[in-house]
Amino acid sequence: MSTTLFSLAFGVGTQNRQGAWLEVFYAQPLLNPSAELVAAIAPILGYSEGNQAITFTNAQAAQLAEVVKGVDAAQAALLTRLAESHKPLVATLLAEDAQLSSTPEAYLKLHLLSHRLVKPHGLNLAGIFPLLPNVAWTSQGAVDLSELAELQLEARLRGELLEVFSVDKFPKMTDYVVPAGVRIADAARLRLGAYVGEGTTVMHEGFINFNAGTEGPGMIEGRVSAGVFVGKGSDLGGGCSTMGTLSGGGNIVIKVGEGCLIGANAGIGIPLGDRNTVESGLYVTAGTKVALLDENNQLVKVVKARELAGQTDLLFRRNSETGAVECKTHKSAIELNEALHAHN
Repeated sequence: MSTTLFSLAFGVGTQNRQGAWLEVFYAQPLLNPSAELVAAIAPILGYSEGNQAITFTNAQAAQLAEVVKGVDAAQAALLTRLAESHKPLVATLLAEDAQLSSTPEAYLKLHLLSHRLVKPHGLNLAGIFPLLPNVAWTSQGAVDLSELAELQLEARLRGELLEVFSVDKFPKMTDYVVPAGVRIADAARLRLGAYVGEGTTVMHEGFINFNAGTEGPGMIEGRVSAGVFVGKGSDLGGGCSTMGTLSGGGNIVIKVGEGCLIGANAGIGIPLGDRNTVESGLYVTAGTKVALLDENNQLVKVVKARELAGQTDLLFRRNSETGAVECKTHKSAIELNEALHAHN
């Protein structure tokens, strides 16, 4: 048996009446756990190799707590608490960052992102959608949709209300992880699997999807779509949009560099380098024709926006007289384009 793991976590979750996992909460997921910890728990869990999600009992939780007490005090304390659970327990062990094969595995990788243990694009999330059941997120937790109507009736008969907050594959992040040093105006607008860096403020209309996020510090008043990572010191204005891999960006990795500003109701479909500004109301996609201007506002060349992707110190704006999309930059950025021009 190998004692080297990519990740390990002990969790408590929710199953439907058929025993299928609906969700899993991991309070203290580990990245690259110690070989001593793995060796201590493997015999009790019956773990041998590969990626496995292993259910265990309250008695086993107490036993695990005892054997890891001298190896990892924090995990021992967690297991002691899990031994008191009235909900099902699961240990998820990932030998490698391979394609997902179970719901507990999918939830572990989402936790790794929101716990800031791995940054967006740092995990293999292939096959995640079929493994995340579409459930009702309610005032009583996750509920299988086929069981919802009966539970709603039972609640009414007790004089209670079973409130349904959403029907989705992803829960809100703050029901599982609240990262340190952040402000979140509306918790419902951050999905589990979001990476929210320290110093980030997410205002009421801000949104951060899974496998996306911010380095921090920064201000998010717009949409950070799946796959998009925003560099430190950048500001996404109210109602702006970033085109992620799920919203038309294809396989292009859209990122926003450091010190950028995307104005209100603007949007991008290309990666931005550091210190870029996109004027309010302007949506720049990869195929947008852009008039490249020098520091004296003289036309250098008309290019497609994708050819400016990732370059620093650019200002994208729309000419109020002609309607043309223009890119204003300084001399050093124009020089960066010499190789580009030589190939046209």
